[in-house]
Amino acid sequence: MEKRLKTTPGIRSNLQKRRAEVNLSNLQLTQTSYLQPDRPFPLIIQPVMSGVNLISWAENNKTYIQQELAKHGAILFTGFNIDTPAKFEEFARQVSQSGELFDEYGDLPRDNPGAKVYHSTPYPQDKSILFHNESSHMYRWPMKILFYCVKVAEEDGATPILDCRETYKALDPAIIARFQEKKLMYVRNFIEGLDVSWQSFFQTSNKDRVEEYCRRNNIISEWKGKNHLTTRQICPAIVKHPVTNDMLFFNQLQLHHVSCLEPEIRASMLEMFSENDLPRNVYYGDGSPIEDSLIQEISALYERLAVRFQWHAGDVVMLDNMMAAHARDPFKGTRKILVAMADMITQPEVQS
Repeated sequence: MEKRLKTTPGIRSNLQKRRAEVNLSNLQLTQTSYLQPDRPFPLIIQPVMSGVNLISWAENNKTYIQQELAKHGAILFTGFNIDTPAKFEEFARQVSQSGELFDEYGDLPRDNPGAKVYHSTPYPQDKSILFHNESSHMYRWPMKILFYCVKVAEEDGATPILDCRETYKALDPAIIARFQEKKLMYVRNFIEGLDVSWQSFFQTSNKDRVEEYCRRNNIISEWKGKNHLTTRQICPAIVKHPVTNDMLFFNQLQLHHVSCLEPEIRASMLEMFSENDLPRNVYYGDGSPIEDSLIQEISALYERLAVRFQWHAGDVVMLDNMMAAHARDPFKGTRKILVAMADMITQPEVQS
């Protein structure tokens, strides 16, 4: 016969009290690892048991998350219960220093009108999106950028990331010195029917407001016809991280330089436009051209240092946007990745 343990009312009360005192935030609910044992980039955090609520865990471990992001530059959260865009948005709020998300981004479409998350860059799926630090071609940028996998592509579609500290250290010091001295000039031509429109980018159809925005943020603007706007923005290529003081190679050279276009696309674009009128391009800060050979050297270094990971549905990747550049490999089928940005920082030159 099965024996049952009997407890007195007093013992039963003490057991119930002890159970009530268990605080899940004090338990070891997660474990860490790396994609490659010899490279601590990115850090991987995953639950040690099923049912761990990532949003609640993040709320109880904000300091730990900030410390690990500052150390590693990138964190992949995998195996948790982030299964809706709303949960992703709430998690992004939890890890934001301010508790708010950036919702004035003109280069990406929103997931829905009320949300502060965006679809990833709408670009042909059979083409690569090259390495860049988000908004490094602008007067301000997010310190944090988060990506959430809603749906995995049927084939390929990995996300390559770069440790910008490694890139800085690996580049020839003479190249670093040249970029530090000259900086970069990003040129954009907002031409009707090509790329994002100036109305979407500046989130207004009022030209006076566009001009005021540009004046306020040290952006040179010029109207060339009724709906053709050209902007020129001087930005750094080399920066110091405001928290860790690490030196970083921080820019959008690959995403803007004409030599990074596929040969047939470059030829086609230059048949339609002069180099100065291309939708996007980047020069040295004094307006002189950046050598194709230099961009090729930098691109080869990027490929050598890149770390790639394949997505699983529900994965969230958080990048320190100054420490880590990101890209996208081509893919087949359908794929949905959402984006959130937080903790905006302004270039010292345009801070009032």
